[in-house]
Amino acid sequence: MMSEPGTLEQQLTAWMEQVLCTLYPEADFSDINTQVVPTADDRFGDYQCNAAMALAGRMRKPPREIAQQVLSQPLPDCLERVEVAGPGFINMRLRTDWLASALAETEKESVPLVPDVGAGKTVVIDYSSPNVAKPMHIGHIRSTVIGNALDRIYRCLGYHVIADNHVGDWGTQFGLMILGYKHFVQPEALERDPIEELERIYRESYNKSKEEDAWLNAARTELLKLQQGDPENLALWRRFIELSKIEFNKIYDRLGVHFDVERGESYYNEALQGVVDELDRKGLLQESEGAQVVNLEEEGLAVSIVRKSDGAFNYTTTDLATALSRHQEFHPEEVIYVTDERQQLHFRQVFAILRKLEVPLNLRHVWFGLMRLPDATFSTRQGNVIKLEVLLDEAEKRALDIIRQPGNTLTPEQQQEVARAVGIGAVKYADLSQNPQSLVTFTWEKAMALDGNSAPYLQYAYARISSVRDKYRERFPEVDPSAFPLLLQEPIERRLAVHLLRFGYTVISAARTYRPNYLADYCYALAQLYSTFYQTVPFLKAEEGIRESRVRLCGLVARTLRQGLDLLGIETPDRI
Repeated sequence: MMSEPGTLEQQLTAWMEQVLCTLYPEADFSDINTQVVPTADDRFGDYQCNAAMALAGRMRKPPREIAQQVLSQPLPDCLERVEVAGPGFINMRLRTDWLASALAETEKESVPLVPDVGAGKTVVIDYSSPNVAKPMHIGHIRSTVIGNALDRIYRCLGYHVIADNHVGDWGTQFGLMILGYKHFVQPEALERDPIEELERIYRESYNKSKEEDAWLNAARTELLKLQQGDPENLALWRRFIELSKIEFNKIYDRLGVHFDVERGESYYNEALQGVVDELDRKGLLQESEGAQVVNLEEEGLAVSIVRKSDGAFNYTTTDLATALSRHQEFHPEEVIYVTDERQQLHFRQVFAILRKLEVPLNLRHVWFGLMRLPDATFSTRQGNVIKLEVLLDEAEKRALDIIRQPGNTLTPEQQQEVARAVGIGAVKYADLSQNPQSLVTFTWEKAMALDGNSAPYLQYAYARISSVRDKYRERFPEVDPSAFPLLLQEPIERRLAVHLLRFGYTVISAARTYRPNYLADYCYALAQLYSTFYQTVPFLKAEEGIRESRVRLCGLVARTLRQGLDLLGIETPDRI
């Protein structure tokens, strides 16, 4: 198993594979994990490989014997020593002088330590996907934030990313919306808060449809008119979309989220019949109680309806048409769907049907657990739904309360700007620092903590580094730190250097596993290492040369921390 090109892990893995092939030319390594990975505990070196234990059974030799034979081979230039530990772990320690030289080289790169493993490859990432005429609520935060982090991570790795906001802008609800609009709209309320008024209209119309069959039938008539292209209903539908997008974009601007493509479900309407025809042509279509379905029993799944008994298409048909369109237009290496856990069955069925259609697409459903808030967290509620706008407003307010402490020298305008970055960052990081598949309980205490695994803690760490570098420039304005060699004389300096060189590996791991929390963990560990570094050794009072080396190391930490947080969509103010 090869690591990604361009990383230290790849170089060490390639060396390990070469050594094993030399020692055992007859062995088949196709299913043997020869990957060299960072150690979890630096007492056991910097990197580790478990290949000897995996190979032992096949070669009928003790794993320690195989590991000892590896040690007999010439070492790559970057390694100081290799040792065998336990039942056959192969532990490796980097040469400190090589480490300093390699780290110094990264100062010349515009993006530190991240190889272009995705160059020439296209990835489509489908995320956020709110519904027209409904406010974005807390349920949208995870898809939007996780999807955007993956979007940024894949771009950093050199992929051509198509970020697609697949908006819910079609379906039976629009018959109720149109009918309700014609009877209940309050123009002043619509002008004041369009989405809130549209949601009120829909709620009233929906409730009335449950009480009166005549109203439900009238809504179906309005929907049919819309589907047949009635000018008045089409104009209203387009107006709903226009008003909704204005409100959505306000939220996206606050979150720093941007899409390359925004195509609602309606974009694929004309292709839906063609999807059903293709399923029929390939003998995949069956009739069941008047509906047209695809039997997925061989895949261990229930039948999937692609056209309902009343002739209407559904989400499955739309997602099939969407996938086919993406394949034909973008020819992506992969299509990633970021939705909540409740859509797992739906996407397993869609992916199974696409395989039956022999569509050559690599499809991945990145599902996440739901986010909840403790009771009584907010006093403002929209029914039983917490609007995302309210969450972000509260985050900025709480951040401003923290920043407005005695002694803060920022102007009121600067305080507002920093509060925006800190508040929004806190909400994002509270999500992204978790395993996406976990249930997240959001609390303000954890999100806004200045002394824990939180965005404010990491942002403050970055600002503290900026302060150190500013003080250095004030005291030594004529000195260029880069003219001095990078020295790693103290254990904490070496630990920092090793961690910095693992940044590219971490970004790749976050992308390959679809887990931005790996990157969050990396940033938190980096900030903690820097804190120990700052508290352990003198900086500005150190002797010349050592002082400049430590300032350079500060710069590398700052750049890497900023890059890592940027990939999570979190800003890093120079002052807090």
